[in-house]
Amino acid sequence: MSEPELTEATNQPPARRLAALTARPAFTCLLLAIVTLAVFWPLRNCDYVYLDDPTYTTSNPHVRQGLTWDGALWAFGIGYASNWHPLTWLSHMLDAQLFGLNPAGPHMVNLLLHIANTLLLFVVLRNLTKAHWRSALVAALFALHPLHVESVAWIAERKDVLSTLFWFLTIWAYARYAGGGSERVERAERVERGVCGTRSDAPHAGHAPYAGHAGHAPHAGHAPHDYWLALLFFTLGLMSKPMLVTLPFVLLLLDYWPLRRLQFPTLARLLREKIPFFALGGMSCVVTVFAQSRALGSLTNFPLSVRLGNAVVSYARYLGKTFWPDNLALPYPYPGHWPLSSVLFAAIFLAAASGGALWLGRRMGFVVTGWFWFLGTLVPVIGIVQVGIQSMADRYTYVPLIGIFLLLVWGAGAVAARWRVPQAVPAAAGALAVGLCAIQTAGQLGYWHNSETLFRHTIAVTENNPFAYNNLGYYLYNHGRWKEAVENYRHALRINAADYVAYDNLGFCFYNQGRLDEAITNYHQALQINPSDPNTLNNLGMALTSRKEYDGAIRCFEAALRARPDYPDACNNLGVALNEIGRTGEAMRHYRQALSLAPDDAQAHNNLANALLGRGKTDEAIYHYRLALRFDPNLTQALNNLGWVLAGLSRYDEAIACYRQALQLKPNDAMLHKNVGRILARMGKTDEAISHYTESLRLAPDDVDAHFELGSVLAQNGRRDEAAVHFREALRLRPDHALAREALQKLDAPAPK
Repeated sequence: MSEPELTEATNQPPARRLAALTARPAFTCLLLAIVTLAVFWPLRNCDYVYLDDPTYTTSNPHVRQGLTWDGALWAFGIGYASNWHPLTWLSHMLDAQLFGLNPAGPHMVNLLLHIANTLLLFVVLRNLTKAHWRSALVAALFALHPLHVESVAWIAERKDVLSTLFWFLTIWAYARYAGGGSERVERAERVERGVCGTRSDAPHAGHAPYAGHAGHAPHAGHAPHDYWLALLFFTLGLMSKPMLVTLPFVLLLLDYWPLRRLQFPTLARLLREKIPFFALGGMSCVVTVFAQSRALGSLTNFPLSVRLGNAVVSYARYLGKTFWPDNLALPYPYPGHWPLSSVLFAAIFLAAASGGALWLGRRMGFVVTGWFWFLGTLVPVIGIVQVGIQSMADRYTYVPLIGIFLLLVWGAGAVAARWRVPQAVPAAAGALAVGLCAIQTAGQLGYWHNSETLFRHTIAVTENNPFAYNNLGYYLYNHGRWKEAVENYRHALRINAADYVAYDNLGFCFYNQGRLDEAITNYHQALQINPSDPNTLNNLGMALTSRKEYDGAIRCFEAALRARPDYPDACNNLGVALNEIGRTGEAMRHYRQALSLAPDDAQAHNNLANALLGRGKTDEAIYHYRLALRFDPNLTQALNNLGWVLAGLSRYDEAIACYRQALQLKPNDAMLHKNVGRILARMGKTDEAISHYTESLRLAPDDVDAHFELGSVLAQNGRRDEAAVHFREALRLRPDHALAREALQKLDAPAPK
């Protein structure tokens, strides 16, 4: 403003000056950012969720390496995790580059993207409608509605918050191209009716002004690059999540309101200018079908009639949870089928609401845009084409609910204007709605602290949810609570006897307890239901390897690799089985294949090093042992193996350093103590060697070699009587131990009978 205006403003009453300050876009953006950050701040203490987060982050070898050229090429491939979203993969790689595997970093990135989306929504909507406070209220509801917690709190749903960023940027650029966001309108609303200021007597309450004249697509003053910029942002959005395929449809809704470009003389032109958007969306659909080819197998599990019924009911359920966001869960189990009465009621309601929106939309365009924004943007995820086992999901509302918020806020403004309601009433109602959302969202965030709190809550608020029991069991298993894990897996099977995942999980739990027969029985049960599941085939192969049934194990690993050629664990395990039967060359080939798929697989590096050592390639073996320890400094196998190789090269100090590090991790490992004793004995440090041999025998009293070697060191140290005791013990445990008998003879001590 000019200087005289500034002087006049400063002479205004404090209340008026405060109102003028808060009505500034920068202040509103700052307020929205602070409130959203405060409500979602507990995310910094949340853990990864065992559902999908490992696939996207902690167990994904491409992501764990950070940003690399190989990783970038992989990100643009098709099919991993049943999605094609290379920009999302690159964002996870950047997280790993910046934060390692600390979940706080990715959580904060999700939150920052959510805040950016909130501010963009406010700015874009304000530019389109020139309605400051209504736009702010829509943005606040978007930021703080509990249904949006899942998209923000779940690291694997980075694709939601990232793609929505490009969604809003596309609309922003399109509005500039269409003339609705970069020039001053000729006739602004006198006030924002029902929210603040004096009421308007305009006959079309709720219509925001528009740029240009009705019936014309205004381009004056706008360079074509805005159109191409919108197309670029749309492309980037599709590369973050294919759900943006509905955005061209939304652009047409915006042409109707608030841009008011959708008039019959120019309808054909408006459709033509969307052709590149629809073409890109079609290409994205084709790529998505290829990427989700495995997940789309559920089409055969749910008949079309069931899917259509669930889709209709889900629309109603989404609306219900919008107004009463209670008992939110991940996931909502598929009901099998809904009662016909529920389907008919929901269908009649949707038809009536859609008809009402079209009728009201003749005078209040926001009704058409808001309602059909909600209906249209949910189409890709409403379940007609079913992907996964959920009947609905909170995360699917991240963009669609904007339409409902638009309808509610502008509708309330229209009603308030028509009935001349004091401006304080709708303002207080809006503040109350935002406050209630913030409270509910803060409570919902508490359930995302870890997988246990999340899935216990899901079990409490849903019925017959085997998926939740499986995921809770997996969390409990990984935290050493095996008995509780088994109970949860069995509970999942009581709900669904055909749950092959529960059988597989049970088998893995028994395998790690050494109960191989029970593990193999459960793996076979899982394979009877899903014969080609690569995880179960790999797990069965591991159990057979433990029973030294190598031929059967090899067949399992090969079948797992046929089902999933890029399965590094199966490659590594196949190498182990082949190595056990002497096919070392083939084993090395599979170890290398595993490392080409997962270069940071410490166990595969260790196994390859062992095979190389057997071939006499000591230097290359040391290189891979060191790589194994670089990727997993706590891998005691690699520390032990490297220490032994270094000792063989007389590099005793380096060897001892490896063993001391290993003993810090596993102080009660008898083998480690024995190996340290051997090296110390070679170094002439007999007292220290005796100490470690003694500890080894305390942990494993029947170790023949440890008794003999300790006796040898004691004899060398002049402690003949003690040495004789250990030689005799070695002979007792192994009567044909010729060296122990010979050692006793040298001591002139009688051997045991």
